[in-house]
Amino acid sequence: MIRARNPQSIKNKISIIIANYNTKSILRDCLNNLEGKYPNLEVIVVDNGSVDGSYEMVKKQFPWVKSIKEENKGISHAYNIGIEESTGDYYLFLGSDAFPKKETLSGLLNYMENNLRVGICTPKLLLRDGTLDMDAHRGLPTPWAAFTHFSKLGHLFPNTKIFGQYFLSYEDMSKPHEIGLCISHFMFVRKEVFDSVIGWDEDFFVFGEDVDFCYRVKEAGWKIMYLPQFEVLHLKGVSVGIRKSSKDISKASMDTKSKMREHTVKAMKLFYEKHYMHKYPWVMTKIIYAGIRAMRFLRGF
Repeated sequence: MIRARNPQSIKNKISIIIANYNTKSILRDCLNNLEGKYPNLEVIVVDNGSVDGSYEMVKKQFPWVKSIKEENKGISHAYNIGIEESTGDYYLFLGSDAFPKKETLSGLLNYMENNLRVGICTPKLLLRDGTLDMDAHRGLPTPWAAFTHFSKLGHLFPNTKIFGQYFLSYEDMSKPHEIGLCISHFMFVRKEVFDSVIGWDEDFFVFGEDVDFCYRVKEAGWKIMYLPQFEVLHLKGVSVGIRKSSKDISKASMDTKSKMREHTVKAMKLFYEKHYMHKYPWVMTKIIYAGIRAMRFLRGF
């Protein structure tokens, strides 16, 4: 029988990997918030070709942070670069727009130390208005789950397992439970789990990288847990500028916003082709592609 380890007797290191793109002021707040949050902490910022002085700011104001300058090859590439420099026992993939409370990091680590079949965990993410970020609490995006979401059936009947599969909205959000996937802006991962799935798929430039990663972790037999007893403030979408919750504070350019909308749809197609196409008949694939084309039209490109 596998016995849980005593978290009080182990000085586990947490490596936090942040992929940054033109979020200088928010990144500064993020790093200030992380300082002193956990006694054995390593923070790595991979800058994806920012032109707002982010990289220089980190080098000057946060000498305790490992800062890496890269050309912008996407969030997955940045995360993989960060992992190459990390030395931790656990990895926390963190958005520069995410602000964990003081007890969150140690709480998540202790939970993982006592639940050895859990490969990933994520806390309750709260938006600026205090509502839940449901993107951090999702089921796997099967064609049916996607249909109920985009047709608004999940919104009309959120408490049923038939229609609430996309956001798992039928679950008791006040208690810990297993989920299908979480977002890469706060994903706490066991090192051996990351190693077993061979990192992030760099075909996903932005959006969908977390869906793909979680899918592969679940396929490998690990659990992904939602732990609402721990909280994080999430200024969702501040780097991409296409989220209602942060449009007023985002400094993303119009060109960036346009590209991000396009990547949301590209990620859908890529994920389906990688994981689902071989599981469904060709008729379903035709329907899925039609839906993706409709989404491209509705999003204006």
